[in-house]
Amino acid sequence: TYAAIAEAVAPAPITLRTLDLGGDKVVSRLPVDEGVMGVRGLRAIRLCLELPDLFHPQLRAMLRASAHGPVRIKLPMVTDLSELRRARALVDTLTTQLRAEGRAVADRVPLGVMIEVPASALIADALASEADFFSVGTNDLIQFALAADRSNEHVRDLRNPFHPGVLRLIEQTVQAGRRSGIPVQVCGEMASNLLAIPVLVGLGVRALSMTATSIPRVKDVVRGLSPDWAEQVAGACLASPTADASEAEAREAFRRRYPEMARPRP
Repeated sequence: TYAAIAEAVAPAPITLRTLDLGGDKVVSRLPVDEGVMGVRGLRAIRLCLELPDLFHPQLRAMLRASAHGPVRIKLPMVTDLSELRRARALVDTLTTQLRAEGRAVADRVPLGVMIEVPASALIADALASEADFFSVGTNDLIQFALAADRSNEHVRDLRNPFHPGVLRLIEQTVQAGRRSGIPVQVCGEMASNLLAIPVLVGLGVRALSMTATSIPRVKDVVRGLSPDWAEQVAGACLASPTADASEAEAREAFRRRYPEMARPRP
């Protein structure tokens, strides 16, 4: 399946995320109790590193697919540099094994990490020194930064992507990526939130990942902005004392810049 995708989109690259199981993403037949795989439990990269029989076949498949087109591997829920190092050592070992078996693997397969918890944003410089790219997972980053469970509707209003604290974590991640010369993309619901696009661009984000249906309207927003204006919007949001004030800044700036898009749809 990976090879077919790589061939279909080549010469453009594909980014394959390693298994992001745990939390609200659970499958049967795993040798781990579901209670251990909670939101803050043994999940994502932690789970994969604990279960080589689960992790190794997926990495081997990703590496083999790299012979069919440019492939990048993305590690979810990384919180410590040691996890990236363990995964990279494993990728190197499996690459050597595959070549010994006579299977083709690309000369270089970039390995990146998802920035989904405040700790990873705060050590972004250390991660950027060894990662090939960053992907900011805003859904989990917002949840953990604001202590507002994404599955709990009672705190839905607290999960505000415009919260200055969330924006500062994203800004710090982008700056770390720039200093190390690695690309930083944003994924999650925030990447398709039209009000958030100017803010993200103003923070220095230059790649967004979203569902296909969101692409046309996001493109319209991106084409209608200038970097200088976006930086002003982002600066105003960062300087706001509350999440509501920050969102109000973004909304008013959007209304002035895109009056037609800001009107409610019939």
